[in-house]
Amino acid sequence: MSDTLETKPVKVATSRGGMVATAFSHATEAGAEMLRNAGNAVDAAVAAAFALGVCEPQASGIGGQTMMLISTGERTVALDGSSRAPSLASNDSISGDGRLVGYRATTVPSTPATLAYAQKRWGSLPLARVLEPAIRIATEGYRITDLQNRLQERELESFSRVPSGSGARYFLSGGSPWPVGALFKQPDLAETLRRLAEHGVEDFYQGEIARRIDADMRANDGLLRLDDLALIPWPVLRRTIRSHFRGFRVHTMPPPGAGRALALALNMIDQLEPNFFRHLDPARYQVLAEVFRKAMRVRNDSPFDPNLYAQVDFKQMLSRKFARGSLRRILKGVDRGLLEEMQPARERSGETTHLSTIDRNGMAVSLTQSIERVYGSKAAAAGLGFLYNNYVMDFQFSDPAHPFYLRPNSVPWATVAPTILTRDEKVWMAVGSPGSERIFSTITQFLTHVIDGGMNLEDAMRAPRMHCSSGGKISMEANRFDPRIVEHLEAQGYKLDRLEDYAFYLGAIHAVTRADDGTCHGVAEARRDGSAGGPA
Repeated sequence: MSDTLETKPVKVATSRGGMVATAFSHATEAGAEMLRNAGNAVDAAVAAAFALGVCEPQASGIGGQTMMLISTGERTVALDGSSRAPSLASNDSISGDGRLVGYRATTVPSTPATLAYAQKRWGSLPLARVLEPAIRIATEGYRITDLQNRLQERELESFSRVPSGSGARYFLSGGSPWPVGALFKQPDLAETLRRLAEHGVEDFYQGEIARRIDADMRANDGLLRLDDLALIPWPVLRRTIRSHFRGFRVHTMPPPGAGRALALALNMIDQLEPNFFRHLDPARYQVLAEVFRKAMRVRNDSPFDPNLYAQVDFKQMLSRKFARGSLRRILKGVDRGLLEEMQPARERSGETTHLSTIDRNGMAVSLTQSIERVYGSKAAAAGLGFLYNNYVMDFQFSDPAHPFYLRPNSVPWATVAPTILTRDEKVWMAVGSPGSERIFSTITQFLTHVIDGGMNLEDAMRAPRMHCSSGGKISMEANRFDPRIVEHLEAQGYKLDRLEDYAFYLGAIHAVTRADDGTCHGVAEARRDGSAGGPA
């Protein structure tokens, strides 16, 4: 593979043969390679997802979990690839720092099972073929980016908290960050991926790879066992959350994902005139902040695990009547029922990656996957070359009645919201973002800029961003907003987190669209290492 990172990643692309937008140029090329070789959108997405686990290891990998939406336009489904808590997991067995760092912080990885399931059911190429780009990248290496160098520097202390030093050995250079531009090869991971290609993902859960994971966990006081892996966390097929926005049908991720927050935010904005946020009236940005705050607060106050209860339609939260009432209270000024004493809620700092694909026939995939925090648990599988996730941190630990309370074989709460928009039973856009609790607000702003603001994909992606937490803290690229807006929000009593321009913290849009004439467009995030591309 050529060292594509020696040139600036392409952020915007056009093709009539389909489109791929991911967080790394090598992964984008992996997906485009599938489209050039008679593959469909699922082949492209699975190839890109495996590749991201190699060239963006800080965000995802085969030790994590994957959620996705797949659409033909006429039918859109959600694939819930939640990981599972080990059978030995409990409040007593995992406490304090052990929920964040080290071997006990990991759940049963579901990414291999989820990607293989999607490939077998909807893909058109063999899994071994789809794995080829990821194996090639791991074998030949890729160039370390400035972002990866900075994240490694930021996480040095966390790496040092793993006594075995396994994560540091695999992903640091002698205990220090890899220099920008250094060629990073992963021979152990390449061999693991070759084994998946030869023996199937069942080997990860019931074969030699599973036995090596079990031995590694036992040697390092971890909780994951061969019996946990052998159950194989195959994904669950679920109905998407569906709503309408400006004439588009919006499909997004049901629980345990956070599509409900996105749907409520869009439902509230849909009650406003399309040009509402085109004006620089500072009060209108307070409305936007409160829309985000309301959506996240309602979602947090109504946790729902579809594995424990029959799936429902969330009629209240997704109803137009509820959205109108919520917006009406916001427009009256400040929603006093939300403000309370402006106590900041606990903020989640996990990270993720997102990719979107669409093929020449209009099939599309919106896929979000993660190992939770940057570089996950900071512990790596010995001899296998991948990082274990730290999804244990996403469970609830104080209320046994909570749907996401830590218990054996339970699933963690998630903030992902992969999204697909259709019109006249044809896919128009697949879109998503990483960014933990900022995911839904990042997608909301992007869609508002494109649909209401008339911006092209690149301008909408580059537009300044903000987010309001359920506790009332506004994080924003303050220098990129009109000073009057910043001053107004501060005067209203919000705690402002003034971020740098094009802040990593505020997500990363990766979106693809398909026009009626078959032309596909893609955009990748300028705030990170993303790229967009398709068959020539």
